Amino acid sequence: MATKAPTTPTTDDRQKSTKAPSRTQVVGHSVPKVDGLALATGRAQFTADEIPKGTLIGMLLLSPHAHARIRSIDTSAAEALPGVHCILHHGNVPRIAHTTAGQGYPEPSPYDTFMFDNKVRFVGDRVAAVAAETREIALKALSLIKVEYEILPAVLDPEQALAPDAPIIHDEPDISSFLPFDPKRNLAAWAEATVGDVEKGLAEADVVVGGEFETHYYAHAPIEPHVTLTYLDPNGRIVIRTSTQVPFHCRRIVAQTLGIPVRQIRVIKPRLGGGFGGKQEILLEDVCAMMTLRTGRPVFMELNRAQEFTSSRTRHPMRMWVKMGVKKNGDITAIDFRGILNTGAYGSHALTVLTNVGSKCLGLLHCPNIRFDGKSVYTNLPVAGAYRGYGATQGMMALGQLIDEAACAIGMDPVDFCLRNHIRAGETSPIFKALGEGREGVDMTIASCGLAECIRRGAKAFGWKERRGKGRNLPGPIKRGAGMVILMQGSSIPEIDMAAAIVKLNDDGSVNLYSGATDLGTGADTVLSQIVAETLHIPVSDVILTVADTDNSPFDTGAYASSTTYLSGEAARRAAQNLLEEMRRVAAEALSAEPDELSLGEKCFYVKGSARKKISFEAIARRALYAKNQQQLVGHASAISHVSPPPFAAHFCEVEVDTETGQVRVTRYVAAVDCGVAINPKLAEGQTEGAILNSIGAALTEEYMFNSEGRMLNPTFNYYKLLTASDAPKIETILVETHEPTGPYGAKSVSEINTNGPLPAIANAIYDAVGVRLRKSPYTPERVLEALEEAKRAKD
Repeated sequence: MATKAPTTPTTDDRQKSTKAPSRTQVVGHSVPKVDGLALATGRAQFTADEIPKGTLIGMLLLSPHAHARIRSIDTSAAEALPGVHCILHHGNVPRIAHTTAGQGYPEPSPYDTFMFDNKVRFVGDRVAAVAAETREIALKALSLIKVEYEILPAVLDPEQALAPDAPIIHDEPDISSFLPFDPKRNLAAWAEATVGDVEKGLAEADVVVGGEFETHYYAHAPIEPHVTLTYLDPNGRIVIRTSTQVPFHCRRIVAQTLGIPVRQIRVIKPRLGGGFGGKQEILLEDVCAMMTLRTGRPVFMELNRAQEFTSSRTRHPMRMWVKMGVKKNGDITAIDFRGILNTGAYGSHALTVLTNVGSKCLGLLHCPNIRFDGKSVYTNLPVAGAYRGYGATQGMMALGQLIDEAACAIGMDPVDFCLRNHIRAGETSPIFKALGEGREGVDMTIASCGLAECIRRGAKAFGWKERRGKGRNLPGPIKRGAGMVILMQGSSIPEIDMAAAIVKLNDDGSVNLYSGATDLGTGADTVLSQIVAETLHIPVSDVILTVADTDNSPFDTGAYASSTTYLSGEAARRAAQNLLEEMRRVAAEALSAEPDELSLGEKCFYVKGSARKKISFEAIARRALYAKNQQQLVGHASAISHVSPPPFAAHFCEVEVDTETGQVRVTRYVAAVDCGVAINPKLAEGQTEGAILNSIGAALTEEYMFNSEGRMLNPTFNYYKLLTASDAPKIETILVETHEPTGPYGAKSVSEINTNGPLPAIANAIYDAVGVRLRKSPYTPERVLEALEEAKRAKD
């Protein structure tokens, strides 16, 4: 799929040319997090930490049925309860179709959601909401609301949902999408792309491997659930303090849902206790704001843990049928990828996650013939949405295993197979253009790629040759295996995402940075501060942040699509550079020199060749503010990108498989990652290790269990097994530095790519250990034992 540019330098040449040109003073150094002390001492303010007196408590009545029409709703008894101030339901709020997906406008997700509807489509769907003086009164009021349901047949399987006689989940006439969308067939979206001739490619192969793969429902499970506080400011505007990844999208979507102007809303993001994509959704903000409008009182709402599982968002489960043809020499002749994405009851991110399954995976390999055929399908199950990895996780679960299987089939080491077939710097792939976000994608040539070095260094650090194929014949029931996988992601959405920043000089030489970027706990505030400090030659402590407040921050699309460091960081760098030029102009006037005669020193400018003839930033600020040509010196800039430069990674893992119990334990994990220049290496390592542990849990223990009526049976941490730090294996991160020319100081993204490795790497390691392929996740003891039994039966 990847094709070589005609005048491509060799990989090694390209790597030399894309190294960082010079040493930096702040960027590339592991400075402490700017919010670390406040977080460690409990002073950092989260949404639930600032509830004013007189705040009402808002709570939701949720559907007990997977599919039902609301015949009547009687709220009279609840409204008569002392302390109840407001009850909302489909009969007393505006009916405005919208999407909860916080994406750029116009959103590629269908407008298939209403604040409240006369039909419920999954267990946990909204029925009504109450605002009351206390939580106890609100709970009592919810119990007094009488709802008469007409139970409708539900469809819980995405393939069954595509059947001609399947129940239609969205039969309302007033939903819409400007992209491919057919609710009468339960299709929220679809995407297709073909390059070359797949049938011919498969026929030319010496070996064809393939099969059915399936990923499962699992949750983001952030420490802090969805939580929102709304109140009116003195001018009657609605202020929304909320745990969100997308403040500006939140403002726009809430305004749309309430039917009021954007100018009437201010959204503030305090500190966040994690998001992982789940807070790229508008789930409470519209209801909370409507109750404040109705009562004039502050209203506070939060999901409890069970609601967080059932009524927020999940990973899109996906069923895939994939084939790969290979020659005996290791060349890939064709990849045929067909899949059905289960979007649940609403089409949040249904199209873009689907297209990412193809675009973030299939362009990774050289292959002349590729077909991608995907569908996003409605079911009466919890709603899927954005989740770290965003489609690439599902796609690599299948493709990563096929790479291993193909290499084994031709007798080639998977490391050598990956080295032979991966895309390189100077190359492009037609898949980049073939699969965009609801439109044609953006053609691009890879400018920086350290994947070959990732593979080699990762293999060496892991001890690949010493571990691979050495543990299947160990005595006793415990077998040991080693697996690996290569990965690719992206950095922001090209020609869609936008970020802006403003940097203002203060009269002591410090600066204020105003940014719309959203730190979810990832360290984004620290990274942005480092970029501004590096540009201005000032310490990080001289950068004062104001972020993610729609009244006081410039626009930013938000924290998703691996865009914060790459795009918001570039906006901050440009804004700081813009301010620097303004300061240079004032400095030159003060020093009676031309601007280009000045050099930048530590918090000063000096005349080249005369270091004693200089002016400090403080003096520049005071001259501008108080003395000469008085003005506020400000730099501002916006950034978009015409490419989405991929980070790359090679993951290696070792597992132990107990053939008597089916238990799988990861004992060692090595991730070699090319994220360009790591602005803060420690934070990049933290992102990597967090993502890996997150996905090891998804691969082994996390899973939604449903009954036959679509009700989740394990919505608590007692029965939904989330790994903690104490469960973590030894994880080693190797940062392979390249220099991405379009990123700030050479940076690309690191946040999502490492989520995509554990599912295929662990499956490959299990195969190495016991000789069975686990094509359905999670790899629970039951599935491992079942696969072993099946292999034994086949052998007998």
